[in-house]
Amino acid sequence: MNEKFQQQFPALQRIHNGDTLVFLDGPGGTQVPTKVIKAISNYYERSNANLHGAFITTQETDEIVDGTRAKVAQFLGAAGPHTVSFGANMTSLTYSLSKAIARKLDPGDEILITQLDHEANRGPWLALRSEGIIVREVKLNREGVLDYQDLENKLNERTRLVAMGWASNILGTVNDIKRVRALTYQIGAWLLLDAVHYAPHFPVDVSELGCDFLLCSAYKFYGPHVGLLYTKPGLLDRLSTDRLCTAYQHAPFKIETGTQNHAALAGVGAAIDFIAEFGEGQTLRSQITDAMHKIRAYEQRLFVHMYNELSNLDGIKAYGLPAEDDDRTPTIALTVEGKTPIEVCEYLASQNVCAWAGHFYALRSVEVLGLLEKGGVTRLGLSAYTSPRDIERTIDAFKKMIS
Repeated sequence: MNEKFQQQFPALQRIHNGDTLVFLDGPGGTQVPTKVIKAISNYYERSNANLHGAFITTQETDEIVDGTRAKVAQFLGAAGPHTVSFGANMTSLTYSLSKAIARKLDPGDEILITQLDHEANRGPWLALRSEGIIVREVKLNREGVLDYQDLENKLNERTRLVAMGWASNILGTVNDIKRVRALTYQIGAWLLLDAVHYAPHFPVDVSELGCDFLLCSAYKFYGPHVGLLYTKPGLLDRLSTDRLCTAYQHAPFKIETGTQNHAALAGVGAAIDFIAEFGEGQTLRSQITDAMHKIRAYEQRLFVHMYNELSNLDGIKAYGLPAEDDDRTPTIALTVEGKTPIEVCEYLASQNVCAWAGHFYALRSVEVLGLLEKGGVTRLGLSAYTSPRDIERTIDAFKKMIS
């Protein structure tokens, strides 16, 4: 983005071993701006109370939670706050949702997942095999792209749900969701999207896309750890979720269990406001959309340079689509000849570059690519606060490591 954007993040000012840190660990969780930190702190200082009481702090909590639900709806392009549910994280929400959906299915009904997905969007559905549900998986090809012909071949009149990621958290591949949505319409199947890795890099519009469910996590777009679930209007009320008899039995609350993290929800609302500040428009939605387009353009420009520089170095192999491809996020998975992924990350850490090694819960993808026994890959992910200097320092670190 720009220097003004980057100055909002206290972590970017931290000095370690004589220099600032380069945060390329965003796919595992982004850094947090001051606005979000203050929103969380202010909640504890002024408004810490449970919901729906008669006194001032509980009323303020109501306003914060309701306001955040409305802002998330704007962030996702949803019809309104009645479509947005909160949870501890995406994984917990998906498990709750899988149990509710299972109650609508019969033995022999089918669910389609993919080999490209994070286990959070595989494990909850694979567990339903014990109840007689048939779970099939779409193949991943060696280029890091789903085999869409295989997907079409596996869809049939018994398919009730297609659960897939919008973007891969390891390879950066952005899936052709519009194509899949058209196919699911033809057979009357639900479409559930894991947008955890997509939402930090692109505008999201669930109304335009027409998906039935979408999940993402605020800690991937400059907020705290909160899981977010969008459900198409009216759909959640058709599902039988695990609920206490004393809790609300209607959407969007009927999948929310226990007391929510109100301070974190204040932070989620602040994160969305923070993003919107860097966009133009007359409404919050238009500001968010404009800001996300700017973030995408900025990240892509830096990413193409970093990807091409690193992939051209001797001994480095990058996986997935070319950097210039529009159907990918600014995330690179690579291996370095003669070094394990964790050894690469340890050297980068010695140069103040923060990166991750492993399979990143995209276990099936790493298996298909034949990399699991080799320790997976090293993953570098750009965020909107990544600077050109960060990119040059990272490239220099790899050159030193190889030499």
